[in-house]
Amino acid sequence: MPNPAVVSLVHLGCARNQIDSELILGRLADEGLVVSGDPEQADTVVLNTCSFIGPAREESESQIRRLCALKKRGELARVVVAGCLVQRFQRDLQKRFPQVDIFAEISDGKALAKAIRDLSEGRSAPRYLDNGGLREATRDDSRLLSTPGSYAYLRISHGCDHTCSFCAIPAIRGPHRSKRPDDVLGEARELIGAGVKELVIVAEDSTAWGRDMGLELDALVRSLADLDGDHKVRVMYAYPNRFPWGLAELLANHPRVARYLDIPVQHIATPVLRAMRRAGSGDQVRKLLERLRSEVPGITLRTTVLVGFPGETEQDVDELCQFIREYRLGRLGAFTYSPEEGTPGFDLPGRVSTKEAKARQKAVLAARDEALRAEQEARVGQVVEVLVDESSPQRGMANVARGDFDAPEVDLLTLVRGKRLAVGTRARVEIEGLDAELNLVAKQVKG
Repeated sequence: MPNPAVVSLVHLGCARNQIDSELILGRLADEGLVVSGDPEQADTVVLNTCSFIGPAREESESQIRRLCALKKRGELARVVVAGCLVQRFQRDLQKRFPQVDIFAEISDGKALAKAIRDLSEGRSAPRYLDNGGLREATRDDSRLLSTPGSYAYLRISHGCDHTCSFCAIPAIRGPHRSKRPDDVLGEARELIGAGVKELVIVAEDSTAWGRDMGLELDALVRSLADLDGDHKVRVMYAYPNRFPWGLAELLANHPRVARYLDIPVQHIATPVLRAMRRAGSGDQVRKLLERLRSEVPGITLRTTVLVGFPGETEQDVDELCQFIREYRLGRLGAFTYSPEEGTPGFDLPGRVSTKEAKARQKAVLAARDEALRAEQEARVGQVVEVLVDESSPQRGMANVARGDFDAPEVDLLTLVRGKRLAVGTRARVEIEGLDAELNLVAKQVKG
């Protein structure tokens, strides 16, 4: 009997897409295929693509071309392309990339894994796998986690009902569908049982969870935080409209809910928000953040903004920079507008040049860095609890960790001197200073 094929996966995109990657890996293992973290050792490489904005799409297509070149040179037997790019452009990709063996829309990965096994064992398989309609909002079972043992992403819903004029996600992921509470809690129990110490809640719009069932997000967060185990819950992707204020009470008082919230506001200038079809005004955004800081003392707020949207003026950008400084938004991602076909913003007049959009992004990031440095310097001398994500890394420190004020992958690190600690350990550390990238540098303390 021949040895099973070796398959590797290249992941692109966001945390929601990472869960899809983990599902694909799990299905591959269920099919008896050997999963390798090294694409150079693989017979087949699966590329899980992103298609959110132009640069992400360009990266996905660049990776497809790279993998096809490896196949042409005989260094790879099969190339498989899955995920958002396929879901968005569907069979058009077959014409552009004839060297690809399988294209797969977003699904739970079962049919994809079977098709890869069939091809690897010399049988025929469909070249294109559609998902047969919107994916059901059910449990994400049999994931092969790609995150450190300290944290894992927990998806609570699929899709989005908002009609933001810049965004293609509803066209890719469909309308909002909440997972049932029992399904989410079941997944969480499995993750906690596997030793995960931080459940990172993700969705296209996490604050919409439950409304299609007559529920609100705070009920789910409380249930997750109350599960048996030594874990915490972190909330990401909280859309600011119709904020569930019961969540603020949990953020302030529940010991297992991180005092942290990712709440993408996209802009602060009301005319730009209107053009983006975002609910609310700049003043409403300000009042939301002020109320959160009032009701949740010490909360860390993370946000995302988009610059260069059609019609945006220099005055709008000045207002945004002032807002970032005034509200001390050091944990912030800034992106330039990417015109996306099929979105209402694609043909809007007043398009900002790429050069100008980049200059505006640079100004926003400069304001962000001012706030971030001040925020990080204020922590020097404090004793805080951190969660260890890496032990004995290559950074000259024994441990790479994070406090509740930093989410994985998108925020900063706490680099901890002292003895090596196991991944998933919670430790108390004293902040001694900052490194060149504004990460915290700390030493372990007793207790």
